[in-house]
Amino acid sequence: MANIITIIRIICSIVLLFCQFPSTAFYILYVTAGITDTIDGAVARKTNTVSEFGAKLDTAADFVFVVVCMKKLIPILDIPKWLYVWIAVIALVKVINIVSGYVMRKEFITAHTVMNKVTGILLFILPLTLRTLDLKYTGAAVCTVAAFAAAQEGHYIRTGKV
Repeated sequence: MANIITIIRIICSIVLLFCQFPSTAFYILYVTAGITDTIDGAVARKTNTVSEFGAKLDTAADFVFVVVCMKKLIPILDIPKWLYVWIAVIALVKVINIVSGYVMRKEFITAHTVMNKVTGILLFILPLTLRTLDLKYTGAAVCTVAAFAAAQEGHYIRTGKV
């Protein structure tokens, strides 16, 4: 059942490519994809069907969803240059975290911290706010939380707390 929920996220993501932003269809598919991302892992744990395949499918579904959203939204958004720079710095810190985790433990480590989850939630909510809130402010808020989460993740990796 959990894998079916994850496959629904992949289907919703692909169909998003053919939806106009903003539109009711876009929002329905976007929110449905978000809900499936929230519940597939819980369903797998509840039904005792957690598997390596399911984890990989979930990661693939997340990747498809993110790439589709970027393809749909980046071309139509007026993103300030300073926000691109901030995003690039956060991405660089995340890469440094992964590399340092690998150097320290010879494995790729990511920390599923509360702040990383908060960042994910804020990133998910962001497109839902684009018609009503200025991206300069919402983007700055998300980047602030994401920067803290990335720094915290690096600290946890380097101190062995993950």
